[in-house]
Amino acid sequence: MTQTNEQILVDVRDLKTWFPIRSGFFGRPVGHVKAVDGVSFKIQQGRTMGLVGESGCGKTTVGRTMLRLIPAAGGRVIFDGQDVLQIPGRRLKPLRRQMQIMFQDPYGSLNPRMNVEAIVSEPLIVHGIGDGMQRRQRAAELLDQVGLSRRYLDRYPHEFSGGQRQRIGIARALALGPRFIVCDEPVSALDVSIQSQIVNLLMDLQNQLGLTYLFIAHDLAVVRHISRQVAVMYLGRIVEYADREALFTRPLHPYTQALISAIPQPDPAGRRKRIVLGGEVPSPANPPSGCPFHPRCPLAEPRCSREVQILEDKEPGHSAACWKAGANVKIN
Repeated sequence: MTQTNEQILVDVRDLKTWFPIRSGFFGRPVGHVKAVDGVSFKIQQGRTMGLVGESGCGKTTVGRTMLRLIPAAGGRVIFDGQDVLQIPGRRLKPLRRQMQIMFQDPYGSLNPRMNVEAIVSEPLIVHGIGDGMQRRQRAAELLDQVGLSRRYLDRYPHEFSGGQRQRIGIARALALGPRFIVCDEPVSALDVSIQSQIVNLLMDLQNQLGLTYLFIAHDLAVVRHISRQVAVMYLGRIVEYADREALFTRPLHPYTQALISAIPQPDPAGRRKRIVLGGEVPSPANPPSGCPFHPRCPLAEPRCSREVQILEDKEPGHSAACWKAGANVKIN
């Protein structure tokens, strides 16, 4: 895919995350679940890249593998010139201060036995930053930054709404002053009215602090609002990559066309005809031969079941993994 190398902060190259399938008394591996199978992209400093796709396509696994929360089976993750996957464990701790994550579940990701001060201060304690008074002051400043009152420092997660809990999670992610944050579906568990508040908060924080985001989501309307570039995943692979406007105004891959057709439109006159895909998403433990999307693709032809189409530029700055990229899917 074509992209300028100016101020590239994150460069993911051919990333693979395979989970072994074990069988027998000794648990010998008899196969692999290829959750991520050769993903590549770049994110510029201070920008947001959206990563979208159906549930189970490998979006979250990409983000967690980049942070080494899940071991990679191959590939490289270059962060500010360093290969994250090659750094020894004892040298990884300083890098974790620059790379953080926001989780999807705003309640399950917070320890119910810890108050807000302890939750937000925990990263500071782990990295040995400040004393008790300094950490409390830092926690209070972070609450102010995410739009919560510092009077909440002594309260517990169950005393807050979902949106407030997510703001606490954001404050915790900001505690160490990171440069890059993986946003793992941070608004999918929230009411629609609260989603916009959190998305706008993330954008404001990005402008204030120069943050770089990988924004993982299945809601394309949210992704369009916050992202500069968008990558579409299917069964562990990126099938289309482009800047926001190009992807939403002229999707090239039939899978992307189907996803965009499902975005709700408030104006009845502007509603698109829905593209309904047949069949089920194949298992990453036993993916189909050739193009992984061909069993469900309305444009599939015989060679699609035999040959894998690589992700390549179809238009300047717009990549797709499809021989018939740009052809419109016919609505029956």
